[in-house]
Amino acid sequence: MKTDRRLIQLFTLALVGVATGCGTGLGQAGLGETLKQVFQDNFLIGTALSLDQINETDASTDSLIKHQFNAVTAENIMKAEIIHPEWDRFDFDAADRFVHYGRRNDMHIVGHTLIWHSQLPPFVTRITSADSLRQFMQHHIGTVAGRYADAVDGWDVVNEALNEDGSLRQSIFYNLLGEQYLIDAFKLAEQAAPSAELYYNDYNNEQPAKREGCIALIKKLQEAGARIDGVGIQGHWHAGRVPFEEIEKSIEAYAALGLKVMITELDLEVLPRNFQGADVGRRMDAKDPELNPYVNGLPDTVLQQQASDYEKLFSLFLKHQDKISRVTFWGVNDGQSWLNYWPVSGRTNYPLLFDRNNLPKEAFYRVIGTKKRSD
Repeated sequence: MKTDRRLIQLFTLALVGVATGCGTGLGQAGLGETLKQVFQDNFLIGTALSLDQINETDASTDSLIKHQFNAVTAENIMKAEIIHPEWDRFDFDAADRFVHYGRRNDMHIVGHTLIWHSQLPPFVTRITSADSLRQFMQHHIGTVAGRYADAVDGWDVVNEALNEDGSLRQSIFYNLLGEQYLIDAFKLAEQAAPSAELYYNDYNNEQPAKREGCIALIKKLQEAGARIDGVGIQGHWHAGRVPFEEIEKSIEAYAALGLKVMITELDLEVLPRNFQGADVGRRMDAKDPELNPYVNGLPDTVLQQQASDYEKLFSLFLKHQDKISRVTFWGVNDGQSWLNYWPVSGRTNYPLLFDRNNLPKEAFYRVIGTKKRSD
């Protein structure tokens, strides 16, 4: 059951929508206060865009994106398996439209991602020699980052290179090239896109062991003369179990290295899971019905817990606004979220600020309220 307050909010928004002739897309014209406006003096507010959203296939979602966010990240279409499917063939169609969407709407554009062990095209996974893999990196980074050198504002140059204990992941890049691949990736990105910001991005890098590994990685890059401008803390957390203290320590530790700090893939999961993190290679048993308990909607206790955690997070972000340059949600609304499909496909998850109808949830109002209380 939803609270009376929530029902009143939705009813009020609906009346505003009717009055303004906005229908379901009302939420944005009628809200008055938007995320990007409220936090315009603090940090960018971003979202990840799917191909349908880049193509503007749904008017309500398109309205929400343009009203609420001033930064966009390519959710999937810039990953190597899509943008570079064969050794001598690139497919820039979707990426070009993504960049055009961001520029047309005056948004900060983030390319995601240049080097990642996952979602690689088959030809890369079959490489067995260091020379061939090094050639791929040079060709891929030079071509992709170079094409958007004057359009993409920042790149997730390397994504998820660390294990949970802070050691380097045994990826195809590490196994064939050693840790030098990290240095090479950042130097190649700087050569191809000298005016773009360059980031390292990972999940759970707010946890102590992985944080120390991330700090060591960053220092190696800096000592090798590779430019790195920022670090992304992905922010795939679980409502009721958000590690606020470790997040704050990590923000301070990364900023102390002279880097911008970004919360890059924020969502607060509400469904049960038997492991932490965001390793896309891990799965759970889809046959257990207890793994999908909220098909018909969230209990109010869970809704309120999620709202409270989002409120605490943004209070923390505002406390460290001098260190944080961007907060990006990993998706626009609950229906789009990748957490509906991972680690169990077909679940009904509710991790974001906007529901499946693009209406603001309780968490949205609590996030907006953090700024009012800080002023």
